[in-house]
Formats: sequence, C-alpha cells, structure tokens
Amino acid sequence: MAEMSIYSGAPVISVIVPARNEEVSLAECLKSLVEQAGVRHEIIVVNDHSEDRTAEIAQSFPGVRVVDAAPVRAGWTGKNNALVTGVKKARGVWFLFTDADTIHLPGSLSRSLAEAIQRKADLLSFSPEQIVVGWSEKLVMAVIFSELATTYPPTQVSNPKSRVAAANGQYILISREAYEGVGGHAAVANSLLEDVALACAVKNAGYRISFRYGGDAVRTRMYRSFAHLRDGWTKNLVLLFPDAIRLAALRLIEFLLVIATVGLSWQAFLQQRPQIGTALAIAFAILYGMLLKRTCRAHFGWGATALSVFGLPVFSYLLMRSKLAHATGNVTWKGRTYGADSRNGPRSRVESIPAEGSQRNPEDSEPRVAGINS
Repeated sequence: MAEMSIYSGAPVISVIVPARNEEVSLAECLKSLVEQAGVRHEIIVVNDHSEDRTAEIAQSFPGVRVVDAAPVRAGWTGKNNALVTGVKKARGVWFLFTDADTIHLPGSLSRSLAEAIQRKADLLSFSPEQIVVGWSEKLVMAVIFSELATTYPPTQVSNPKSRVAAANGQYILISREAYEGVGGHAAVANSLLEDVALACAVKNAGYRISFRYGGDAVRTRMYRSFAHLRDGWTKNLVLLFPDAIRLAALRLIEFLLVIATVGLSWQAFLQQRPQIGTALAIAFAILYGMLLKRTCRAHFGWGATALSVFGLPVFSYLLMRSKLAHATGNVTWKGRTYGADSRNGPRSRVESIPAEGSQRNPEDSEPRVAGINS
C-alpha cells in the first residue's frame, strides 16, 4: 500500500500520540503501536511539556520519533497545540490521532485502514473498549457511555444524510486530504472537545465519517482515580450534553424512582401487603430493565452494567460540576486552566499545515461544502 503515499518511500499512516505526563500508560501504548504490521506507518510522540518520564519512555522505543510541543499559544488548548506540532512532522497520507492511554490490538492499524477504504470514509473513529477497575469507574463510566451512545448513535454519525457528527479522540483515522480540507486542529484550536468539533467540521465540509464501537481494535483505561475521572468529565460533559441541568435532573429522578420502588416493595411485603408489594416490584423491574437496556449500548461487562443504577447520581453530580466549571471559566485539566471560551465547535477555517519538506500548496486543499449545517 506504499504507493498510496504522496511522498516517495513515506509511510501510509502517521500515528500521532500527544503525551503530557503519561509515564504510567505510554510504554504499553507504544509497544502495541510498534508491533503493528501490514501497513507502512510512522509513530510520532509529541511530548507536551511533560514533567515526568514521558519523553524518556518514548525515546526508549527505536523508530519512534519524539518531538516537543510548541509553546501553547493564546486561544489554543494544549492538546490541539500538541497535535498540530505532530502533524507538521508527519509524512503519511493518513493520520491516526490516538491517546497515550490506549492499547492497540495486533493488526488493528492495517484493518482500520482497510475498513476506512472499504467504507469510503474520510474519517474513521472507534469508541474503544473501556477498561474499568476502581469502584468509581465501574459505577459511572457505563452510565456516561450509554448516554453518549444515545446522543450520538453510531448509525446516525456514519450516515452522511444525518446532521449528527461525532468522533472519539482516542482513535481518529483521517485522510490528509480531509484533515487539511477543514483546516485540521488549527480550525478547532480553542475547543476542549476537539474530537467532536473536528468531526463536525469534517461532516459539514461533505466528507464521510464512519464511527462505531471498536473493542476489536483498541482498548483504554481513561482514568485511574476518582479525582482524575472527576476532572476529565468536568472538562467534557457539558460540551457533550448541552442541556446538562435537564439531563442531570432526569437521571437523579430515575435513580430515586428505582431505589424507592425496590424499598417500598420490600416494606410492603414485610407488612403483608402483597398486592402493593407486587405492583411496586413490577414497577422496579420495569424501571431497572429500561436502565439496563440503555446501559447495554455502552458495551461494558455485566458487573459495571448492573451497578450503573448507583452511577446515576454520580453522573448528575458530574454534569452539574461541568456546567458550573464552564460557566465560571474554571476548567482545569492536566495542570492547565481554561476559560469560558473553550467551547465545542469549529472556528473559521485556517490555512492547512503541510508536512515538513512538502511542496504542497495549501490552496489545493479547499474544503468540499455540502448541505449539512450545524
């Protein structure tokens, strides 16, 4: 497939991994990427001003290129800045943007490219299998991902006639043509939800998206403590679910109804009031069944799915915390604080960024404008 490259002898895919203080997970990620076979690729790790052993770990892998992120400019998020730094070094005709906490299954890179070509997708994104270990992860992650599956149905995201657009920043495979056609991450420089913002720009420009659960390709453990989980979802939730207050209220009411019906049912049976107890038990079964049906869309194990009822109030808390943090311009992530202007949505298109040594004219990468407007 090397003939696909626009540069002689260059890789088909440039894998770009932004990494800020990722010493815990980076080695396993890079090991899984280095071992990928079946397609010519390069791996670029962008050390985003890390204060731990991130750069040292990346440099220990032969063939992995390690570059330092440029200073973060005003109006930019750290991740977007790091990704653009990596793109400037990339030589492939496809880019894979993936996070440092991901683990890539053997052969997944070549299979993903084949899938993108087969589906005629300009952007292919997977929602990874989520590894949940601690109680906080097990309680709330399935709830959040079930809500995501409801709000951003993969079939609708993948349908070019639908207005729904989304992508998961943990795995985005995108053609250079489409990326440059929409201005890349520079066009969404201020967005803390850069994956969805980029997907919106791609779909608005008439390019095709393919999005699905990708447990057969990639897995990840996003958070390793409740504090990390809390700050990560505080950054993202209100951008993913704009009507946060309503959704928080609905899920809190759902939790109270489930708990009330099971409690009152048990009390009624103890008081020898079987008809009332049976009616309440049926109500509980219906409510809990509806919750389980919704949560099953998130592709978690039965343990996390069954516990999701106790994640409902935690989800409501995180939604309200996210709403407040964004309203006050006090969103903190990985040692950086972002103001209220870091919103979901692409800014105006800017000039595309050619690879180092490329003679490509940015004027050749004008976006294709289609009748999809957000």
